[in-house]
Amino acid sequence: MAVLQLHSVQKSFGKKRILETVSFQIETGDILGIYGHNGSGKSTLLKILFGTVEAKNVRLELNGKEIDPSEVIEKKQIGYLPQHVFLPKNRLVRDVIPMYHSSEEKQDKVFYNTGVAKITDKKTSDLSHGERKFFETVLLGHLDHPFLLLDEPFSMLEPFQIENLKAFIVELSKTKGIVLTDHYYEDVWDITTQNMVLNGGQGYLAKAKSDLKEYEYLRKGS
Repeated sequence: MAVLQLHSVQKSFGKKRILETVSFQIETGDILGIYGHNGSGKSTLLKILFGTVEAKNVRLELNGKEIDPSEVIEKKQIGYLPQHVFLPKNRLVRDVIPMYHSSEEKQDKVFYNTGVAKITDKKTSDLSHGERKFFETVLLGHLDHPFLLLDEPFSMLEPFQIENLKAFIVELSKTKGIVLTDHYYEDVWDITTQNMVLNGGQGYLAKAKSDLKEYEYLRKGS
């Protein structure tokens, strides 16, 4: 079992403090949902954890040992699904898979995934948004990293695609710890084991769905 613990992080853009008091601990089997309005720091937090955005006073531990976020990519401890497209253009899906997975076993797990198998002869540039996002998640999900960060994987997907992706993420959590953020909050809540709201630079533990209103993610009248 792997354990990832964020003790502290601070991040500002100019004079605006985005993150100030945020901490959490997840382990293999956990899915942490992070909620917040645009500009609350959700994507920024994931990028900090992945080591692509610098921040002050970051204290991150992996299995009880402190790790600098700048080492995360090199040591392959945390995978990251960004919002933007990262797949090479005009390549067949079947040809992209070996770029990320050298072993035949891992390639087969991606290739024969029911959501991927039907698009393997398509070029990445011809994939619909939902097909691309699903393929990207499966592709990264089968990497050996013990933790995975997912930034808005459900955004603009069809309902059936969301349900398929949720099932995949739940299955994936048997071998990984996952941090997930998306504005489709009902779908996030359906599969999480922990939940946190970012508001005013603070991270608040949400134990019940009513806490999403208490910490001002949802309107109290909604």
